[in-house]
Amino acid sequence: MVLSAPVASHQIRTLNQVILAVSVLSILGAGWIVLSFCLFKQVRTFRHQLILGLAISDLMMAVNFLSSCAVNLSGNILSEPPQKTFCSFNGFMTQLFVVQTDYWVLLIAICTYLILANHKHMSGWIQDHRIILWAIPWALSALWAALGCWFTSDRVRLLVNFIPRWLIIIIVLALYVRLYRLIYKAHNHFMSFNDETSPRNPEPHSVSPETESVSSTHRIGRPSISMNISSKDMQAYIEENGESTPGPTHHRPQSPMLKKMARQMMSYPLVYMFIWTIPTTIRIYQSVTGKPAPFAVGTVDKACIVIQGFADAIIYGVNETSLAVWRDRFRRSSPTAPNASIKIHHEIKVERSIRSPLRSSIRSSM
Repeated sequence: MVLSAPVASHQIRTLNQVILAVSVLSILGAGWIVLSFCLFKQVRTFRHQLILGLAISDLMMAVNFLSSCAVNLSGNILSEPPQKTFCSFNGFMTQLFVVQTDYWVLLIAICTYLILANHKHMSGWIQDHRIILWAIPWALSALWAALGCWFTSDRVRLLVNFIPRWLIIIIVLALYVRLYRLIYKAHNHFMSFNDETSPRNPEPHSVSPETESVSSTHRIGRPSISMNISSKDMQAYIEENGESTPGPTHHRPQSPMLKKMARQMMSYPLVYMFIWTIPTTIRIYQSVTGKPAPFAVGTVDKACIVIQGFADAIIYGVNETSLAVWRDRFRRSSPTAPNASIKIHHEIKVERSIRSPLRSSIRSSM
């Protein structure tokens, strides 16, 4: 049996009120990412197409939780026989979209790593087969949801749901730690590149990568024939701070920009780990002791699952382009507004042509 389900009527009502409120937050957050994608071409890059898939999954999951809460709060308890059909459908959809978010997060991390780590063949393939990438989370989650209908105990759910989920979290964490190290090394190369191109040494020196696997990141400060890792905000940042000069001058983005980019990437797996720590701990407690968790703790458990849409809107929307393009749009619409200051907004793209060494520092980011 599922130990975390409340039985008292006042507990059922309180739990559904909390889940209803959290569902609304997730709907607003996920809906904002979807709306931003539809309105602004700046957030229609390859990476943001994957983020759109995650946002749609978050949105559908939150709507599904909202519908079940609405039924319970209306007095028609889902566990009662008259709601058996809707209860089964609602449970299937819950399993589908909760698991699907795991696959989207993993897919985003893998694609980000392949592109930034300069795996040219694979990065080109994934960007040419986006439909296949979109189909993977849906197919795997649908299969898992169909199998999940047979899992009723907390111990079984711990084994079949939470162990694979934490394997995904570990993989995602490892990928972003690797990218963090690459970007941090790129920061050091920027510092060296700036010294080598100082007025005392007018001739530019190339920064040679230490290994082929990190060549793309090591070349952030210089052109790469096959692919550049860049961010549009870097150019805006340089111009905004008066650091660009006409003519053949080497531009080095400020090192805090790369450090901030690295910190932002590490926030993705850390937030995801935090969201699932409480639900996992509760499943372990209940499977070991055979006792239900306290009602307040169980409520937080379910809220952590539903809050994913809002959390993803923060780490993928506020950290990246979505918030910046909205801010820029409103500032430009006001005749008295100051010039827009575009913060970090990351996108990834493969450069298929050789760019001039003077203009190819960082053009797309995470």
